[in-house]
Amino acid sequence: MNSLLKEDRKGRTALLTKNLTPGKRVYNEDLILRDSVEYRTWDPFRSKLAAAILKGLPDDLVREGNKVLYLGVSTGTTASHVSDLVGSTGLVVGVEFAPRVAREFVEHVARQRKNVIPFVADARDPSKYSVTTMDVVYCDIAQPDQTEIALTNCQKLLKKGGTLLLVVKARSIDVLKDPKHVFAEERLKLEKAGFNVRSVIELSPFEKDHALIFATS
Repeated sequence: MNSLLKEDRKGRTALLTKNLTPGKRVYNEDLILRDSVEYRTWDPFRSKLAAAILKGLPDDLVREGNKVLYLGVSTGTTASHVSDLVGSTGLVVGVEFAPRVAREFVEHVARQRKNVIPFVADARDPSKYSVTTMDVVYCDIAQPDQTEIALTNCQKLLKKGGTLLLVVKARSIDVLKDPKHVFAEERLKLEKAGFNVRSVIELSPFEKDHALIFATS
């Protein structure tokens, strides 16, 4: 049974992830049975990764057995679905700087899921959470140097040929500049660093002035 399902609901595509912890919710999402297997609804208005998948990001970039470094994990909404996708043989290392939201992540996600390791740390210093080489780096940090932070982590922890999924928040980088120009500039930074940018996916209408850049090392 697939860890990710797409279903048509009244002409719209809905995403579901196979629940690694049956019977437990993370953010009041719906629990749904499909062929006696429990799935959780994945809300694209609360998860930029879900939004990107619905807008064309390949849905097999995070898969069973993967090791994923998640920078800017916040309270863990998206990270919980990443935990579902990688399954019991995978690993999610979640990094969050803000102690208050990190506590929510630990309480509602990390303590409930054996494949999640939490770190309250500054993502500018990967030595604080350097546990293993990663298949995927997912970065969702609202800082002007968000791309540089992602690159620092990739240089230290991403395996050769690994995947970078970078959420670009245009208004965090330059509030006056056209977001499309910001996305292009951040793409160029990745290309200059040797990454192969596969796609740049704008996340409207789910998230305004955001894009997700999919690149490989």
